[in-house]
Amino acid sequence: MKDLFVTLRATLRADLISGFLVFLIALPLCLGIASASGFPPIAGIMTAVVGGLLVTFLSGSEMTIKGPAAGLIVIALAAVEELGRGNAFDGYRLALAAIVVAGILQIVFGILRSGVLGDFFPTSAVHGMLAAIGIIIMSKQIHILLGVKPDGKEPLELLAEIPKSFANMNPEIAIIGGLSLIILFALPLIKNKYIRMVPGPMVVLLAAIPLGMFFDLGHEHTYLFLDHHSYTLGPKYLVTLPADLMSGIVFPDFSQVFSVASIKYIVMFSLVGSIESLLSGKAIDGLDPQHRKSDLNKDLVAVGVGNTVSGLIGGLPMISEIVRSSANVNNGGKSRWSNFFHGAFLLFFVALLPGLIHSIPMAALAAMLIYTGFRLASPLEFIKMYKVGREQMVIFLVTIGVTLATDLLIGIGIGIATKFFIHLLNGVPRESIFRPFLTIKKEGESTYIIDVSHSAVFSNLISLKKHLDELDRDHDLVIDFSNTQLVDHTVMHYMHTLAHDYEIRGRSLVIRGLDQHVAFSDHPAATRRKPFA
Repeated sequence: MKDLFVTLRATLRADLISGFLVFLIALPLCLGIASASGFPPIAGIMTAVVGGLLVTFLSGSEMTIKGPAAGLIVIALAAVEELGRGNAFDGYRLALAAIVVAGILQIVFGILRSGVLGDFFPTSAVHGMLAAIGIIIMSKQIHILLGVKPDGKEPLELLAEIPKSFANMNPEIAIIGGLSLIILFALPLIKNKYIRMVPGPMVVLLAAIPLGMFFDLGHEHTYLFLDHHSYTLGPKYLVTLPADLMSGIVFPDFSQVFSVASIKYIVMFSLVGSIESLLSGKAIDGLDPQHRKSDLNKDLVAVGVGNTVSGLIGGLPMISEIVRSSANVNNGGKSRWSNFFHGAFLLFFVALLPGLIHSIPMAALAAMLIYTGFRLASPLEFIKMYKVGREQMVIFLVTIGVTLATDLLIGIGIGIATKFFIHLLNGVPRESIFRPFLTIKKEGESTYIIDVSHSAVFSNLISLKKHLDELDRDHDLVIDFSNTQLVDHTVMHYMHTLAHDYEIRGRSLVIRGLDQHVAFSDHPAATRRKPFA
């Protein structure tokens, strides 16, 4: 704790500024994520406040921002709807109980040092899951942006209803939502550095709030559009908040926590939340100018504690959130105190200016979520997967398709099963699917030679990493894949990351023995297979 306050004195100005800028991004996103999840909007703020004021001091990462994430919207909303069986408030309280138990499970994961589990899930399946989440978010939010309540509930039904919603849209709501969406897509195209310093969500609010006042959304009324059709407007199109922060506290209902449905959501909250947190932590480590490495197991415990507390007071599940964490790095944050300050600013803003939040149109929040969903399911993601290799594209598309047709758990499971099937077709020996075969020898005074045989694939990477982590990092490393049948994309991606880490420390990592392997594409991290005899 003493070191934390020493750090605060050294980084106060930078972390205070970055925390404020992240707060500007987080405020509308927290509100939007909560509303889209079937939770009260205040729940999103409460989650980020817990993530900032509490989890900061437990975290194993210096630069990540903790808070609600778009990637868990799909699970949270499904939990509210399925557990509540038509009663939204009951479903909300039952979902809170699932979040609390999932948080405790994440604490256990961290204590058991399960942070390495993030390496088990193949990259293509994880990206497929995230892309499917993006599509589901867009399929739900486009109707809110247009001011229409759809008939369908499932993602494929909602996608099919989009033309109908355009035909029946509420014009003034659609103007607010459409303008907000244009701002979000146009701002990154502007090259002026001063304009780009202003967070896109804040620009959206600066445009949407005055428009909402101009259209008098605060009062129930009807209006004629083009003198031939009547539409209704009113406060239901604005964010609703309790009278004060304490009134927003809701306690969970544990009466069904051991039901089959609750257990399903406990597994999904803990599994998907942990995967997203671990991936975000690794990504932000790569962006950190000081090249610090997160203790992912400690961070998993911290997120678990945060989720337990958040669920107990009515909040959403939290993760190490990638967009806000990236903004923290880009805004010059220096330490974990920027996460603390972002939570403190949120608390003060909601406590002092609740009326301003109530004037935010829901269509503006829907636009922010559509933009977030589009980034998760961007056409560039499809192109990127295709460039890595056609087999990665197959796994990616299968995961998306199954997730849209069923749910996240089945989708990621089928995606992993597809990768196993493709590996077996490519000649991976069954005995090496989960176990890496390798020998380690020392050459000279400062070099290790690792000879890998049979296969190096995502499912045996955890064990391979464990062996590599036990080596003295002050030595150079040579990894020889001459005797492998196949080295997959997940392992190749890890090898490139590891080589970069060695380079930063002034050591070298050489990968050899792939001359006889055929790459599945021109991508440097493409799967490599030795031709069949």
